[in-house]
Amino acid sequence: MITRNWRVVLACMFCLVFACMCSSEKQAEETSSKQQNALRSLLPEMSFKGKIIFQSDFDGDNDIYAISMKGIKRLTNNSIQDEYPVFSPDGKKIAFSSNLKGQYDIYVMDEDGTDVQRVTSSSHKEETPAWFPDNKSIAYTKNLGGTFRSKDFLFMTHLDSQRTKKIITDFQKTHIIPWISPDGSMLTFTAKRTLGWDVALYDFEQEQFRFLEKGGKSCRGRFSPKGNKIAYVSSKADGKGDIWLMNPDGSQKKRLTQRDDTYDYFPSWSPDGKFIVFNSSLKHDHIGKLCIVKVKTGEVFFLFDSPGNDVYPDWK
Repeated sequence: MITRNWRVVLACMFCLVFACMCSSEKQAEETSSKQQNALRSLLPEMSFKGKIIFQSDFDGDNDIYAISMKGIKRLTNNSIQDEYPVFSPDGKKIAFSSNLKGQYDIYVMDEDGTDVQRVTSSSHKEETPAWFPDNKSIAYTKNLGGTFRSKDFLFMTHLDSQRTKKIITDFQKTHIIPWISPDGSMLTFTAKRTLGWDVALYDFEQEQFRFLEKGGKSCRGRFSPKGNKIAYVSSKADGKGDIWLMNPDGSQKKRLTQRDDTYDYFPSWSPDGKFIVFNSSLKHDHIGKLCIVKVKTGEVFFLFDSPGNDVYPDWK
């Protein structure tokens, strides 16, 4: 009799658990459907050519999205952190950083979000990927933990051979966020000063590096499509962040965004070099929205409004 009663209790418990699982799955499907409907309703507020990918916490964790004049498409959809997306030079692939396996590694997927492949496999955090012009190698920031203090350095990995090496061997201070020139001859990066950070340049042929800015208030340099300009972020004008331009030799510095009430970060050039998309946030909330600035005039346009923090854009 006791055994029979226990069977009844176990059967009831199983039915209850099954019902809860079904309810959870239904709620997840409804949430996903609502999010997709919300995505479809988000359209660019200005006309632009091509496609812009970016990272956003639209659904609570960081995923990668793409926006074009057709609307927004989610390229990754999971409960992990997918970050720092960048198009390959030919536009066919996207490199990004993800903690899919627990630690942050570099991954590559097709431009529509399919065929995800793991590029690096390390016990160290690897992020901020940047492509070499041949579409076959990727530079990135790698954190090397130490007994007392960890440091970040730039590494590169060849996709086919999986050969990995440190890029700048004679610079022992922390340096991060690489970006390769269109001809592959130079690399711009952000390097640690005694106080602050500054944009620096590395010449692959001469194997030499030098700072392009001083004062410890600049970061995130990116070459223009023709390689004749570098867009970067500097806080020297208003104590926050603005998008600036300069020549690769550090000359002709020009403040492009002049908005004292915003933090303007993460610049990325349009394919024709006439515009730059960037992340802009107000001091009180730091919720970033994507904007576009016209290089010739400095005029700023709001791209679109989402409920997430939209950062690290890349434009192809």
